[in-house]
Amino acid sequence: MSPTETTSLLPQRQNGDSSNHDIEGHPSQQSSGFTSFFKTEGQPTWAESYKWFFFGTYFNILLVFIPLSFAAHHLNWDVALRFSFSFLAIMPLAKLLGDSTEQMSAKLGQTLAGLLNASFGNAVEIIVGVAALLQDELRIVQTSMLGSILSNILLVLGCSFLAAGYERKESKFQVTAAQTSSSLMTLACITLVIPAAYQSSQSSPASEAGLLLISRGTSILLLIVYCAYLYFQLKSHADLFESTTAEPEAPKMNTLSAAVSLLAVTVVTSFCADYLVASIEEFAERYHVPKPFIGLILLPIVANAAEHVTSVWMAMKDQMELTITICVGSSIQIASLVVPLLVIVGWATGHQLTLFFANFETIILFVSVILVNTLIQDGKSNYMEGLMLVALYIVISLSCQ
Repeated sequence: MSPTETTSLLPQRQNGDSSNHDIEGHPSQQSSGFTSFFKTEGQPTWAESYKWFFFGTYFNILLVFIPLSFAAHHLNWDVALRFSFSFLAIMPLAKLLGDSTEQMSAKLGQTLAGLLNASFGNAVEIIVGVAALLQDELRIVQTSMLGSILSNILLVLGCSFLAAGYERKESKFQVTAAQTSSSLMTLACITLVIPAAYQSSQSSPASEAGLLLISRGTSILLLIVYCAYLYFQLKSHADLFESTTAEPEAPKMNTLSAAVSLLAVTVVTSFCADYLVASIEEFAERYHVPKPFIGLILLPIVANAAEHVTSVWMAMKDQMELTITICVGSSIQIASLVVPLLVIVGWATGHQLTLFFANFETIILFVSVILVNTLIQDGKSNYMEGLMLVALYIVISLSCQ
């Protein structure tokens, strides 16, 4: 029956009917909007989700080291076992964190998915950094953050260029997005050079207070710039960062199971990171392993092993935009988000973490960023460029004494 001048355009509710339904009798968007995010219709079941989560890759065999890490720490086994078990336990946990984040992102919009990836993309680095910070291992915090940056822009990007060069003579990627990312990486690098220059020009004891002021103020500014970069990447210039060859994949987990997994893995990772950091001092002294080598080389391998494999695999499939995003984008997150965040956390907890790195570390970061900027500014890559990046990383590794 069509509405006339004497009939109501909206159906009348019967007395006592206070349910929140729309004009067709279905639940309104207001009541179903929140629940629709967690609906599992058309998504894998809980059993299917966790089957893929735990048994989807042979890499998860390393999960056996999680209970061994707990046992070694609480039973006070030899420090080599405590360090090794915690070291190996974090590697699969880092991958599971990435899997959970990716599966949750599948049902979010592009903006929310980008924010989620920005928050948890370097969760392991944040967890390890906070654990070391709270144990007052400030040098481990600094070297592990710097090591993660160098690992991404030299080792991983270099291996990706080498892998792509093995498949094809030359690979191409979006120039503007790459240059924007490298420019922000340069800015973050400069913010580490300025505290070093300030410290070298001061000789009075009061310089420590000035260094803290510079570091904390710079950290706040970097966080603001990083938020602006997220808006640039996800909203205003999102088209520059889209891969033209990437194809959407069917979800492997339902949204709620992915959220539960993300929370659980984060908690377990925090314990393993705490055990790892607690064993570093004794391990370095007993086995004569330089602490800079542990921070710059070993810890970044733990946090980024799965991400490294993904980057190389994407490069071989000619998805270079994704490779640049993984390598350079991850380094930007660490330099512009994680490091400033740790300085702020240290400020709040009474730990005087600054942006003043040792002169050697500041120099190697500066020259590494210069080399990366030079190689990606033309929007093309080949195996020779990859070889240069890997060679520089090996030289830095040899000098970590």
